[in-house]
Order: sequence, then C-alpha cells, then structure tokens
Amino acid sequence: MNYLERIRSMGRDANPFFCLMGIEVEQAAGGQGVISMKVRPDMLNGEGWLQGGIFTALADEAMVLGIYSLTAPGEQVATISETTTFLGGARDGTLLATGKVVRKGKRVVFAEAEVRDGAAGGRLLSRSSAAFALRSGHPP
Repeated sequence: MNYLERIRSMGRDANPFFCLMGIEVEQAAGGQGVISMKVRPDMLNGEGWLQGGIFTALADEAMVLGIYSLTAPGEQVATISETTTFLGGARDGTLLATGKVVRKGKRVVFAEAEVRDGAAGGRLLSRSSAAFALRSGHPP
C-alpha cells in the first residue's frame, strides 16, 4: 500500500505530522493536493504570528499529496529543494494549502503551492515552489 492509499484508508493517522498539527486531507487527485489546518496558540512565534516554517510544511505536504496522485506503484517522493515567499501572516483561523504538479519527469517532479486563509475570500498568505525526487522503493 503506497502513501496515498494509506492516507485514503487511515486519514491523517497515516502521517504522524498530520496528527501533531491537526491537518485534515481535503483532496488528493489529478495532480493536486489540498489540506487544511486550524491555527493553535502553540503554533505562534514570540510576536504572536504563525511560525513561518509551518507555511512551508503545509505547502510541502499539499504538493506531495498531489504528486502521489500521479505516481506509479512503488514510487516514493522526497523533497530536493523548496522556496517559500511569505505574503501575509496568520494569528488564528483555518489555513488551506493547495499544491499542484507543474511537471512530472521520470526522476524529478516540479510543483507549486499556495497557503490561504480559509475564511471567505481566502487571502493569499504564502507561495511555494519545489522540486521532488522520484525513487523506486517499498513504502514502510
């Protein structure tokens, strides 16, 4: 059973990070992944804003779900590089991360993601782009 199959059967319990952060999987199909997360006080930095690395982690996870929706049995994904641009901050509420595959080659996949405020209007908070390695292997 690959990662996406485990997500579909177990939900967020298939990923310990999702459990820790309270991440919910909204979609993983057709080269797109969508996840949501409620901001908690223990996620804020000393200035009272959501810690920036969480935006990057949400984007990464959304992109990976999109990639896994296009992988062959036995393929695994590993992040090679990722760049995030922060456009706004969050102190509370729910965030929605949407990742999509831009180009999938035989060994490298390029993807992009946005993190938005989950409230009506969906204010854009960050954009990420990343490269991922595809490798053959057996999932744990």
